Amino acid sequence: MLFLPRMFLLGAHFILVGFIGLFIGLCRPFNPDNSRLCARLYAWPSSWLLRLKVDTEVGPLFDQPPGCVIIANHQSNYDLFVLGHVVPPRTVCVGKKSLGWIPLFGQLFWLGGNVLIDRGNAYEARRAMQTTTRTLREKDTSIWIFPEGTRNPGESLHAFKKGAFHMAIDAGVPIVPVCVSRYARRLNLNGWRKERVLIRSLPPISTAGMSQQDIPALVEQCRTQMQACIDLMERERQHG
Repeated sequence: MLFLPRMFLLGAHFILVGFIGLFIGLCRPFNPDNSRLCARLYAWPSSWLLRLKVDTEVGPLFDQPPGCVIIANHQSNYDLFVLGHVVPPRTVCVGKKSLGWIPLFGQLFWLGGNVLIDRGNAYEARRAMQTTTRTLREKDTSIWIFPEGTRNPGESLHAFKKGAFHMAIDAGVPIVPVCVSRYARRLNLNGWRKERVLIRSLPPISTAGMSQQDIPALVEQCRTQMQACIDLMERERQHG
């Protein structure tokens, strides 16, 4: 019964924030803090409409100065409304090129300085990643990446792609894992009961002194730590 009005309000909110975000982007194009402002505008009303109670413990994320690689698990299209609460200053995101074609959102995503990658074109994807590495090294800007590469509402994290780890090592910057409890399959768009979502950031993982040969072990370390954190949050949520 609540599904249709909820979707209508979410759609209206999405369009409204799109216009506001486009205005911000045109006033200060490619400013790396545009993404944080727009993320907050998307997240605050939307989490109320979706009846999500978002509890955050992200001290390590906000204590880390700009200029790191942030990795997070990716569950659904609603992640924008959940993770928008914790995007730190001067942070841009890496997304697939098709996002740029979404009316309003695609334009504000681009004007926010975010990186669009054509995954079907290896040469262009490699050039984009090289540009992102320079951004990390020279512009005091953090990069947010979903290393699974696709949405995953399941209990176990998919294998991580290595692009984020290549960038972090090439730029010599730390990696900050951000974990979100499993909310996607419990999200009831037709109900009014609140669903609790936990977001927790882990301590930064230094890449100082690492080389490309260290990537497999680094990938496994990050994935193992994030999986353990997500499992712990699930147990806390069930007993809290």
